[in-house]
Amino acid sequence: MPPIPRCNARFVLPAHAICSVALVAILSAAATPTNGQVLSDSGTNNHQTGNGDFVVGPEYRIDPDLTERGNPKGKSFEFKMKLADSQIFRGDDATLNPRKKVRTHRRIFVYVPAAYRDGNPAPLLVMHDAPNRLDLVQHALDNLTISDNPQRRLPAFVVIAVENGGDDSYGSQRGLEYDTMSDRLARFISDEVLPAVSSNPAIRKAYPNFRLTNDPWQRAVMGCSSGGAAALTMGWFRPDLFRRLITYSGTFVDQQNPKAAEEQDYPLGAWEYHSGLKLIENSEKKPLRIFTHVAEHDNRHDDDESTYHNWVMANRRTAAALKAKGYEYRFVFSLDSKHCQRKVFEATLADTLVWMWRDHDHE
Repeated sequence: MPPIPRCNARFVLPAHAICSVALVAILSAAATPTNGQVLSDSGTNNHQTGNGDFVVGPEYRIDPDLTERGNPKGKSFEFKMKLADSQIFRGDDATLNPRKKVRTHRRIFVYVPAAYRDGNPAPLLVMHDAPNRLDLVQHALDNLTISDNPQRRLPAFVVIAVENGGDDSYGSQRGLEYDTMSDRLARFISDEVLPAVSSNPAIRKAYPNFRLTNDPWQRAVMGCSSGGAAALTMGWFRPDLFRRLITYSGTFVDQQNPKAAEEQDYPLGAWEYHSGLKLIENSEKKPLRIFTHVAEHDNRHDDDESTYHNWVMANRRTAAALKAKGYEYRFVFSLDSKHCQRKVFEATLADTLVWMWRDHDHE
């Protein structure tokens, strides 16, 4: 991918003008402007779909649609799942480092927006590393499920934010769940977490006819860092289960445990998506819509390629591979920002969600 140009500092939009990356909002004559920042594109985007490569920053302000605006609120629920009860992630995997802590229970947070109607098969968004950024998604649902602008309206999807199993990196439960190149996490969410949500007594009391959709085009996944890599991996290995994928600062580097059985097929872990095996380019195109992002000063951005741990290189290559293969994709490069920095979410997440869910009734 050629160098991504910096935003022109003179291209400053007036207050309450669009700064985010939803070109639906930028280009539609009826679009409602948002939060007064700078947007630039790399010249490769498709203006009809909002796909392509974009730059945001270096100044950031929170999108008003990610704030409290006095609209009706949905209902929040929280419960726990015991790791030892799982058939997939029990917390006792042979690859785990005994010095790294494993949770006995993981928390599950559920948000049902006010716009949801009991009995309808609800679209859903799975969020990794819960409850990070859950507040922003809740505000987006409160404000955009009732938007007067059809180009900037979200479906009434249910948010299911799942806590990781504990610790980080090689030998950790979180690393096992998020950095392993397999369908295990997709199966865990689909086979264990979603049924637990559907049968939860508190949710059932509030919504006696509560249902989650089985349509993979109505199932999205979102995460940052290894959680972002996990979002892509869930859809990559199980597009029959999840097809809308949001990855911020994705760990598309060699973070998979060397002891994992998957090392035989993917010796460099998620680095194989874009280099080595060139997994994206050399595989049959899958029915996925994919958002990726990386920060200008993301993790190990000065590392040599030989480390397999340069986040900026990894994400730019991943975006280039998605483009080359003809995927519906959006890649955002955020100036003057670091790994999983909240200010980037505050500026872009509403438009990311709008882009991700556009045409959700027409797949």
